[in-house]
Amino acid sequence: MFKNQNELISRLTDKQMVQQLYLTQAFLLLASILLGFFLFQSFAEFMSLWNVSFYSIFFIGGGTALLVIAADLLLVKFVPEHMLDDGGINEKLFRSQSVPSIIFLTALIAVTEELLFRGIIQTHFGLFTASIIFALLHFRYITKWVLFIMVVGVSFLLGIVFEATGSLLTTIFAHFIIDLVFALQIRISYKHRGDKG
Repeated sequence: MFKNQNELISRLTDKQMVQQLYLTQAFLLLASILLGFFLFQSFAEFMSLWNVSFYSIFFIGGGTALLVIAADLLLVKFVPEHMLDDGGINEKLFRSQSVPSIIFLTALIAVTEELLFRGIIQTHFGLFTASIIFALLHFRYITKWVLFIMVVGVSFLLGIVFEATGSLLTTIFAHFIIDLVFALQIRISYKHRGDKG
């Protein structure tokens, strides 16, 4: 199954990969709206998740992002490269994107995924359920156990931050910074290889 998936991914162009990403995010957003409509007692209850605390957003959210980025740097330094290979999915998504496009895409991913998994699922079904479903959404990593453990760990970490702060904006900011740094890293690395070639 995973071999077929990798073959399918290899056939997709960069543009088609981005289109698939937009479709996925649209589906997650629709799921959030439908679930939120039935699970929240009122709009005020939903809005209470969006409390604004600059300390929480920038220091706790930013600190969480830096922790994940540092952990990733350690993995890159000490773990064999083939164990961190995601099959080229992320490279196809971000290598040819402009910086503004990368900022938009990573912000979109952060908002839609945190809204669904932290704002909707974790709020009503708990940290464990939200983190497991989040990890399963990234099922493409299951055959790469290091990446899968990293994804599960990040999911639980974001869930714990949400439990501690009660702020969806904090986890959105953390998720955004993590994805943005990794996406820019992919783009810079790809451009550097192209310049050398």
